[in-house]
Amino acid sequence: MLRACFYYLLFFPWTFVSILLALLCALLSGQNAAHRVGIIWGRSCLRLAGLKLKVTGAENIPPTSPAIYVSNHQSNFDIPIFYAGLPIQFRWLAKQELFEVPLFGTAMKYCGYIPIDRSNRRKAMESLNLAAQRIKDGASVIIFPEGTRTADGRLQEFKKGALILAAKARVPVVPVTIKGSFRVQSKDSLKITPGPLELIISPPLATEHLQNRDIDPLTRQIHDRIAANLQGAE
Repeated sequence: MLRACFYYLLFFPWTFVSILLALLCALLSGQNAAHRVGIIWGRSCLRLAGLKLKVTGAENIPPTSPAIYVSNHQSNFDIPIFYAGLPIQFRWLAKQELFEVPLFGTAMKYCGYIPIDRSNRRKAMESLNLAAQRIKDGASVIIFPEGTRTADGRLQEFKKGALILAAKARVPVVPVTIKGSFRVQSKDSLKITPGPLELIISPPLATEHLQNRDIDPLTRQIHDRIAANLQGAE
């Protein structure tokens, strides 16, 4: 518990400072500079918690095009894991409500994060169309298709919004597996248990010819790939 107290004592002020720095960088130097602040923040969070991250499969990152990175969601540490471990510029696809949080929402907007309004079907589709255009313009994005962190460590069912977005954007979909973060900190827990972390980047799946009828099978394929990775050394 002593480690957790030390972590939170530094985490909250450092996160506040990082939000301000990212917003300032976005306004003065652009979104890429703001993302570099995120990288520093993510790596610092892992160090403060005494966690080491192994990245596997970085060679599977599409070298010349944006992509949609689809990942399982185990813990609050998943966000810093992506900043620390995914060696590209990326943006988050996040629910609209987060953009309404004072300061944090403003920083998200100027850093290029993409809101998804899920209040009704029409607004959700409009949000996906906007997100697809942003991706076509060159922004790689990360999506947690489970919608929320797992409560028991098991992989939940995937919502198919990521593949609907892929069908619109026509960019590769990259399955990504986070291993170990649930053991480090489970949902609704403040306890931090040091342990190994791994980010596994699987080969991309092409979507140039993706049709609506292909969305469900491809969603299951991605789910099965991540499930297999989770079982690999659990």
